[in-house]
Amino acid sequence: MNVKNYMTSKVVTVSEDTKVLEALDIMKEHKFHRLPVVRKDKMIGLITEEIIQENSPSTATSLSIHEMNYLLTKTTVGDIMHKKIITIGADALLEEAADLMLKNEVGVLPVVEDRDNVIGIITDKDLFRAFIDVMGYNNKGSRVVIDIKKDHSGILKDITNILADEHVSINQIAVYRQNDITQVVIQMDSPNTDKIKEILTDKGYTVSSATVKEGN
Repeated sequence: MNVKNYMTSKVVTVSEDTKVLEALDIMKEHKFHRLPVVRKDKMIGLITEEIIQENSPSTATSLSIHEMNYLLTKTTVGDIMHKKIITIGADALLEEAADLMLKNEVGVLPVVEDRDNVIGIITDKDLFRAFIDVMGYNNKGSRVVIDIKKDHSGILKDITNILADEHVSINQIAVYRQNDITQVVIQMDSPNTDKIKEILTDKGYTVSSATVKEGN
């Protein structure tokens, strides 16, 4: 799957001359925590609630409330924004977006094209949503986890053939490998979890988890 499949395409932006308090109001109105900063449609920075908080006068300061409010009304987004921004293209894979976020310790990536034209934004929450979709978590039916201690070619074919012979339709399948254990996670439309577990067990497979979900 690509970034464009899960990004938010209706992007709200601000300019570098936007006052910090105005940026906060925009975030509150649209229920955003971050806003791209643009100049002539080109991205030049990113402003977030966290950045604003870090640059706001502390309550322990000797400044009066009037003086603190005055400073905030005069401070612009361009004064405090992050200028070194990690971006990504719309056609990039979601795995690439996740890797960039993890390596750079960020929770958002502006999506750009044609030399920094902002066309969207993707966040860690979007990646969580994609993961749930890939795993079929919200789909009704059975979900089984098969533990395979000795992985070898042809196992997936064998498992899918077993289920096909029982007229069980597979919606999602994922393979997870760690150390010497391989787990195959299968989500199916059949609600007969116990029967599926019995069939796979009779064929010599170890089913470590078997659940049924009604769906959302």
